[in-house]
Amino acid sequence: MSERKLIHATLVQLQGKGILLTGKSGSGKSDLALRLIENKGAKLIADDMVEICEQNGKIIGCVPQNLSGLLEVRGVGIVKYPYLESSAVDMFVALQDTPEKVDRMPIIAKEVILGLEINKIDLYAKENSAPEKIVAALRKFGQDAVS
Repeated sequence: MSERKLIHATLVQLQGKGILLTGKSGSGKSDLALRLIENKGAKLIADDMVEICEQNGKIIGCVPQNLSGLLEVRGVGIVKYPYLESSAVDMFVALQDTPEKVDRMPIIAKEVILGLEINKIDLYAKENSAPEKIVAALRKFGQDAVS
């Protein structure tokens, strides 16, 4: 049985790719997930806590049973959304607390989770364009894989 680990993060699936949103409490993980779900057609996997494990050379993120379909919406409360039980994790998004901590022209970065490398970007979640930047990063990573 592969190692399982519970991490403080939010996981959504967008365009068939798992996007793991990480950052400090209050960094905008749930808010960014809400914008991706409502405006970009993302599917919720898990909010606040994600159970991860390795399967067949991929990182898989699952929703802990007690959090199934629940998304914290600040100012509204806990809202029930349709959800997926699990998704491969294809991109690691490290949310920064100020826009100045995000490089304008970053080098290609990877995050290692359970010994496997995943494409990584840094973002400031509170920018209006944060959801579009995730879409652009998926496009870039897809283009890099083809070239």
